[in-house]
Amino acid sequence: MDIKDIIKPENRVYAKSKILTDTPMHYCPGCSHGTVHKLIAEVIDEMGIQEKTIGVSPVGCSVFAYNYLDIDWQQAAHGRAPALATATKRLMPDKYVFTYQGDGDLASIGTAEIMHACNRGENIVVIFINNAIYGMTGGQMAPTTLLGMKTSTTPYGRNVELNGYPLKITELIAQLDGTCYVTRQSVHNSAAARKTKRAIRKAFENSALKKGTSFVEVVSSCNSGWKMTPVKANEWMAENMFPKYPIGDIKDV
Repeated sequence: MDIKDIIKPENRVYAKSKILTDTPMHYCPGCSHGTVHKLIAEVIDEMGIQEKTIGVSPVGCSVFAYNYLDIDWQQAAHGRAPALATATKRLMPDKYVFTYQGDGDLASIGTAEIMHACNRGENIVVIFINNAIYGMTGGQMAPTTLLGMKTSTTPYGRNVELNGYPLKITELIAQLDGTCYVTRQSVHNSAAARKTKRAIRKAFENSALKKGTSFVEVVSSCNSGWKMTPVKANEWMAENMFPKYPIGDIKDV
């Protein structure tokens, strides 16, 4: 087959979403952020809502998300993305507004903001990346760090007496009346990524239907913070994180 035949549209297997820019991503090799960015871009593209979507990213590894997704963005202080998203959605109710937050951000300094936004039922989408560590600032223990898990601030492993228990923030949020859809997914293989994409699309569709807050957790790896290869990090995540943070829908109203 001639190379000209291979590149014909009818022979195309995959094309990068036009929502994704050509900017090289700064994420570490094996990081889940890039995959989730790709899924968000595909959903926005397929729904035809590029001009109507506003993302809110706070401090953390996702701080430069505006470099990679060609939509309108706002920058929030650490943990404050739900508060900013609330104001944005109320001022521009016809827009699709979502936050993109990590566990150190959402489940720690931003706990008050996310709980109250979800309890009010703000008509926004929350995408929550849970890699059980502070990935950007040095690998410190996060609220979601597992018991016995070693971090730069728990070098001998997380200890209940000293550090308390891992916070299952998604289960707490599912109990709030303002949430309409709460799910936990992953992107560690192609099948999981497809399920996560469906979850993200459903969350955006719920926003159009004004059903309340949709919350999509993505259990992720941080091979740099965990001091593992990308392959080993995915294996460790499946063996250790999934039992504590089981994959699947938690609430679907």
